[in-house]
Amino acid sequence: THVCSCYFPPRRGKQQFIFGAERRNFVKMMASDGVNGTPTSRFIKEETVYQGEWLSLGVTTYQDPHGQQRTWETVRRSTRCDGYKTDGAAVVAVLKRALHYDQLILVQQYRPAINGLTLEFPAGLCDAGESVEDCAIRELREETGFTGQVVSVSPATCLDSGLSNCTTSLVTAQIDGDDIVNMRPKQHPEEGEFLKVLYFPMSELLTRINDYAQKEGVIVDARVYIYAMALQQSKGKDSLLQRSPGRIDKK
Repeated sequence: THVCSCYFPPRRGKQQFIFGAERRNFVKMMASDGVNGTPTSRFIKEETVYQGEWLSLGVTTYQDPHGQQRTWETVRRSTRCDGYKTDGAAVVAVLKRALHYDQLILVQQYRPAINGLTLEFPAGLCDAGESVEDCAIRELREETGFTGQVVSVSPATCLDSGLSNCTTSLVTAQIDGDDIVNMRPKQHPEEGEFLKVLYFPMSELLTRINDYAQKEGVIVDARVYIYAMALQQSKGKDSLLQRSPGRIDKK
């Protein structure tokens, strides 16, 4: 006896069992509508309103799942290299030294767009012909003076998809602090870059970041804070209940 090959949730109150060719056609139809049968939006066109050296402002026209045309104001990087899926790399760099606690290397810098200081991973844009790994090692050396070894590379990840097409890959790197090249690190920033290198113990990362942000008034990059939260939570600690700079306790 042949048992039904697929079951789909009912659309009008009855279970629907679909077999063979009918099932294959139904799956194709559902897939064409989007993920798991959910209708998707469709890009129509984009018009550039302003073109700068580093960024452009455009108006994107698209069709929503109900067939209605809509527009969206979009910021785009004008520096992404042809054929690249990511704009650059952010380096999760861990400094390891004998008889010392592991430390996460972060940088502090002024960001004109928010008119304030930020706490970030060392990061930068890929040059033409440069791999994400090479970009990460170069940026780490320029911004911190350290030379590291790549451990892993993430796919392209979005930063603020409601505003921009900007993407970055997260590159995990280890720094051998006992290597002679890392004994006295010296920064090599590009013209116009002014960065302060900071060291945070991995064992107390979230706590130290919270304390530093509150004391110095810096804004923590979301990737850094999420990384610290995940690290704390992975250790089984009550990370989400500790007081953070933006938390309001009810009394």
